Amino acid sequence: MSAPIVYRTELTGLERLHEGKVRDIYSVDAETLLIVTTDRLSAFDVVLPDPIPDKGWVLNSISNFWFARTAHLIPNHLTGRSLEGVVKDSAERALLEGRAVIVRRMKALPIEAVVRGYLIGSGWKDYQRTGSLCGIALPAGLPLAGELPQPLFTPATKAEAGAHDENISFETMAQRIGAPLAAAVRDKALALYRFAAAHARTRGIIIADTKFEFGIDAAGTLTLIDEVLTPDSSRFWPAATYRPGLSPPSFDKQFVRDYLETLDWDKRAPGPKLPADVIARTSAKYREALERLTAP
Repeated sequence: MSAPIVYRTELTGLERLHEGKVRDIYSVDAETLLIVTTDRLSAFDVVLPDPIPDKGWVLNSISNFWFARTAHLIPNHLTGRSLEGVVKDSAERALLEGRAVIVRRMKALPIEAVVRGYLIGSGWKDYQRTGSLCGIALPAGLPLAGELPQPLFTPATKAEAGAHDENISFETMAQRIGAPLAAAVRDKALALYRFAAAHARTRGIIIADTKFEFGIDAAGTLTLIDEVLTPDSSRFWPAATYRPGLSPPSFDKQFVRDYLETLDWDKRAPGPKLPADVIARTSAKYREALERLTAP
């Protein structure tokens, strides 16, 4: 399958409420929203100028896969409604096919619910400097990309486009949203990670870390929202070549980050253009992640 490239949407007849790093959000009515996953890619919190072909429908397909498989753990925001009753223009519907969902409106929590199973990225740098990960003490001598003794919940604030997320302690999170809700978010995030990591392992993928977003519905129920366990919100590593002590190759946008690290760029907008081969290989990595995770 190859979908039309969609970098930015301008839908007729619907009010656009927000343009995020990847998703465009429209108002449907008082209870529901339309979320469009575009082919935009952000790295270091900067939206890059080049779209990644097929990225939007891949991310949407992976999220929908996980929403269905984790419904026994936590409710999610999907309504199951089709586009026909919401997007009247047939050409617009064709562009949105496979990359848009109609969801229930939620009060989004101002927290990124991050779960780390392996020591990599900013967590590795933190550990080298302090012997801890986001303030959580760890045993000495852990290697780069080493598996943690147990998955750790390390929340962060949610940043707007162009800004950086900030790690916070669980205690700070509890002060911001209340201790009972903070505990529920932590417990659900860890349960989701463990469930997904076990499934992914059977498909040859290690989920090194991931971040979830949660909201509260009108009845006060904690609900899983946004995207779930995608190559944008997670680090996916091929299990067959994983070796502690080495930074593994990935199925996610780390491939683009690694390329950008070779450039003389200050990691501020505007982002640099990507070479054609980097775009093509990144697109292929996203598609492979989908194929592996969802294969019968």
